[in-house]
Amino acid sequence: LKEENAVLRSKMNKLQILSETQADKIRKLEKKLEENKIKEEKEAQDLEAMVQHVEQNLQLMTKRAVKAENSAAKLRQENALLQAELRNSKLENEALRAAQAGWAAAKQNAEVALQHLLQVTTSSRASIRQLLSGAESLQLVADLLKSIDRISEVSEDGQ
Repeated sequence: LKEENAVLRSKMNKLQILSETQADKIRKLEKKLEENKIKEEKEAQDLEAMVQHVEQNLQLMTKRAVKAENSAAKLRQENALLQAELRNSKLENEALRAAQAGWAAAKQNAEVALQHLLQVTTSSRASIRQLLSGAESLQLVADLLKSIDRISEVSEDGQ
């Protein structure tokens, strides 16, 4: 029995050593498992933080894109207005040039008409002078004829 007891004790010591070794291994594995859990949690937090950062960047980029689209739309509208204004200015410019050409033609016509009026005025004055001169001559002849009638009346009376 002693021998059997010794063998059993020896087996029990071996089992106890084995159990302690396995308990050590279990503690090491549990510690490693805990470290891995902490590491995974940290990685998960880091990953979550990175996802949030990417989401924030995506939202910021979306806002910028919307702002850029709105700005582009406003610029397109402004461009359309400026082009319409440019077309209107070109039409107005052409109209002004046409009006200027019309004014130049009207001015030239007025100058030609003025020259004709001056010529007509000059010739009319000459004609009026001739008429006055002719009227004076006729008046002189009429006066002479009256004088002759008187002379002949006086001479018939005095004969």
